[in-house]
Amino acid sequence: MQLPKPNEAGAVASKGSSGTLYIFAALVLGVILGGFFPQDTHPVLYEAFRFCSRAFIALIKGLIVPLLLSTIIVGVAQTGDFRAVGRMGGKSLLYFEIVTTIALAIGLVVANVLRPGDGLPLDLKATVGELIPQHPPSGWDIAIHLFPSNLAKHAVEGDILPIVVFAVLFGIALVRVGPRGKPVMQFFEGVAETMFGYTALITKLTPIGVFGAMAYNVSHMAAGHALPSGETIRGWSAVVYLLGRYAKLVGSMYLALGILVLVVFVPVLLLTRTPVLGFFRAVREPVVTAFSTATSEAALPRLLENVVAFGVPRRVASFVIPAGYSFNLDGSTLYLVLASLTISQAAGIDMPLSQQIVMVLVFMLTSKGVAGVPRATLVIIAATCGGFGLPGEAGIAMILAVDEIMDMARTAVNVLGNGLASVVIAKWEGVFGQTEPEVSAASAPSTGEDPG
Repeated sequence: MQLPKPNEAGAVASKGSSGTLYIFAALVLGVILGGFFPQDTHPVLYEAFRFCSRAFIALIKGLIVPLLLSTIIVGVAQTGDFRAVGRMGGKSLLYFEIVTTIALAIGLVVANVLRPGDGLPLDLKATVGELIPQHPPSGWDIAIHLFPSNLAKHAVEGDILPIVVFAVLFGIALVRVGPRGKPVMQFFEGVAETMFGYTALITKLTPIGVFGAMAYNVSHMAAGHALPSGETIRGWSAVVYLLGRYAKLVGSMYLALGILVLVVFVPVLLLTRTPVLGFFRAVREPVVTAFSTATSEAALPRLLENVVAFGVPRRVASFVIPAGYSFNLDGSTLYLVLASLTISQAAGIDMPLSQQIVMVLVFMLTSKGVAGVPRATLVIIAATCGGFGLPGEAGIAMILAVDEIMDMARTAVNVLGNGLASVVIAKWEGVFGQTEPEVSAASAPSTGEDPG
């Protein structure tokens, strides 16, 4: 079995079209059934919906580590150019920092213009349990996070970045070993090929996972909720009430993300001479998956496959996209500023622009230090707000009611941004659309030295 190559884009696009249709149908069905079967009156169905979602995400998480490990090692070993790997890493980090900084600036502007926090009820006595850490990660904590200490531990925790660093270093070491590394190279080629087949099997279950995620989220929203008057509403009335109460905040978030896509992503595609519609067609299925499941991990395998089919060499996609999951969370970084200023406005605390800019600089660092942490943005917001005199924990309790709705959008933008990053780096390296060497059992790393 040969690895998919860029010239297979037509076949992949055809499969993706039908797959996207099934995913959209599952999403709509999940919303409908979740609304008609609220959690409080149909707990068994709610748990069934939740099981479908969690089972699919568990299967996806199970394939990410072996897939990334094998493809990165094989890609680096086949390239055999250490300077090219380092150059690609430097370009990736530069691009990531530029785009995430713009995302933070957009969040800052939208929050100050629309002021979504005005009028939101803030209960200063509210708590969110053990969600909030006592201390935010320091710069040294963030730096040490780059270095792999225990591969098994990183795999269990879904900590992608140290795994990427390990795989790159392992691939470099495999090249330096020369012909003696041939059995190791053959092993990882076999693992990579097998994981592509395994990924294809699991991604066929995507509509089921999407249906479960949407159904259980809407079912939870449709459960009974008490109004300040003491009246209890449920079903679609509860859904409409919850959305209406936070409409300005949710609308501000979606507007800011839309501005990011139109003002940053689209111009980047035009500057790199990338077909805009072609790119969005290529990534639509993983983006829809990320939106409906509110997890980037569920979309990662399909995103890798689709950008490779679009023309990004696998060695580039396998390096840039996983790194972007820690350094290029465009939607999440935008949300950090928007949510924090919303908390400030709800608390009636007027933050001067200079203090807001300092907060943005803090977010530029702390947003890189919590890869693999569930609800990572909430953790960062609460920890950072404390340092600026804001009621972080009460603020988190306030926005938690609609965090899932906003999480869906920011996760989708994260996936979209990482797909775009892989295209940009491939164009920057001048390798976009190039056919990669076939992976075969006979290939082996070489240092160019005489084995004798």
